[in-house]
Amino acid sequence: MSTILDQLDQSLADRRHGDADTSYVAGLHQRGLNKILEKVGEESVETILAARDAEHGDDQARQALISETADLWFHSLVMLSHLGLDHRSVLEELARRQGISGLEEKASRTDG
Repeated sequence: MSTILDQLDQSLADRRHGDADTSYVAGLHQRGLNKILEKVGEESVETILAARDAEHGDDQARQALISETADLWFHSLVMLSHLGLDHRSVLEELARRQGISGLEEKASRTDG
């Protein structure tokens, strides 16, 4: 059974080497990792601001948060794709953490 993440992964793969004049994804890949990271950062900030507004906001503010989160996830998937990775690795990591205390998991990391 194909999930939306599987479908997105296939679309990203199909568009990666496409024509930048007709594909946003191809354009990002052609402009390189730094441009992709810039977009991930931009979408992160927009998601944070939307979350702040949604905390005490109406349905429109909450929908804006959903929209910004979708943009962040999308650009994160483009980043993973650019680096030869995909959502499956992220889902496997989340599954590995399931049932582990967040404090224990953070303490087990070797990267600080």
